[in-house]
Amino acid sequence: SMLFTCFIMSCLSLFVLASGLSSPPSTPTQTPSPPVFSLEAPSSAPECPEKRRTRSLSSPPDTGQRFSLAPAGRSPMSTSMPTPTLTSNLVYGLAEGMLEKLEISNEYCDIYMRFMKSHKCYDLIPTSSKLVVFDTTLQVKKAFFALVANGVRAAPLWETNTQSFVGMLTITDFIIILHRYYKSPLVQIYELEEHKIETWRELCLQETCRPLVNISPDASIFDAVYSLIKNKIHRLPVIDPVTGNALYILTHKRILKFLQLFVCEMPKPAFMRQTLEELGIGTYCNIAFIRPHTAIIKALNMFVERRVSALPVVDGMGKVVDIYSKFDVINLAAEKTYNNLDVTVTQALKHRSEYFEGVMKCKRHETLETIVDRIVKAEVHRLVVVDDNSRIEGIVSLSDILQALVLTPSGTEAQHP
Repeated sequence: SMLFTCFIMSCLSLFVLASGLSSPPSTPTQTPSPPVFSLEAPSSAPECPEKRRTRSLSSPPDTGQRFSLAPAGRSPMSTSMPTPTLTSNLVYGLAEGMLEKLEISNEYCDIYMRFMKSHKCYDLIPTSSKLVVFDTTLQVKKAFFALVANGVRAAPLWETNTQSFVGMLTITDFIIILHRYYKSPLVQIYELEEHKIETWRELCLQETCRPLVNISPDASIFDAVYSLIKNKIHRLPVIDPVTGNALYILTHKRILKFLQLFVCEMPKPAFMRQTLEELGIGTYCNIAFIRPHTAIIKALNMFVERRVSALPVVDGMGKVVDIYSKFDVINLAAEKTYNNLDVTVTQALKHRSEYFEGVMKCKRHETLETIVDRIVKAEVHRLVVVDDNSRIEGIVSLSDILQALVLTPSGTEAQHP
């Protein structure tokens, strides 16, 4: 019986040992304790800059990035966060493991400006994106076809002789070429068919050619906003000053979308509840627009002469029925129909009828908060301001909105009439 008992105990020992081997050992990560990085409080041991620099904001609308408020003099690790008062506060931002601290004023009127100054352009660069670069010896026509094929609107220009970036090729260049050299459907546009990019820059842009406006990845987003609006440009290349490499192309849309991710977690300035009319945001005088029967070449002339990026299409009653933007012009290159610009805007816009959701509109009595939310969700560059009968009254652009959110509260006026 003793031998039988020992045999039973040995079997039990082997069973316990086998059970222990089949289940993983208990580790601190498996305990039910709260995660180190909570959504409302940053960790007391922030990530080192070397690891942090390898990440950046991606496009998905919910990245898990949050802002929380903590009264001055209190540890940011406190889990019970009281309602912010009108005393001086600290805003803590947890963005992909990156802790940012902003000191804000009583009225929060300049909080967006301070937010922009506390983040770098590097934070806007997605983890994966496409950047197309053209050598200046490339033919202009092939370059525009390449823009279409890659689904991009602009590309930095590389000059081999100087081993540097010297400019940008955009849809505006395509429009200017068509505006200057189009004669009739029977006459081929030689300048578009044969010229190289370097020839186009030398012969046709002498009066407007200027040094490439760019920004360092270590510059603040505030500097990027100021540069975009001051220079009246829509794309700002981010170039590494050490390597000289182009990293990304910043736009108003990207910056506003980045800000919108954090807006709901930040104190809301009083001006966000004011209307467009009260704040004076937008353009309401001498609005450039076209009719449904307007020829494409005339629309291109208005783009160049009026220096606008979109033309609302207005019917005989003054109602907005469509919009023709610079981006629509690139379709002429996609379909190789740029040799006949006498067709109407209505005919030219038929290509997008399947996916076009209509003109994004707003009214003067709507609040800035509503406007920002609408333009970000719609992913458009502007809203057409209309009255109750859908008659055109004005235009509100991304530049107008960033000026109002970031520059005006700081006392900086980069926008010129």
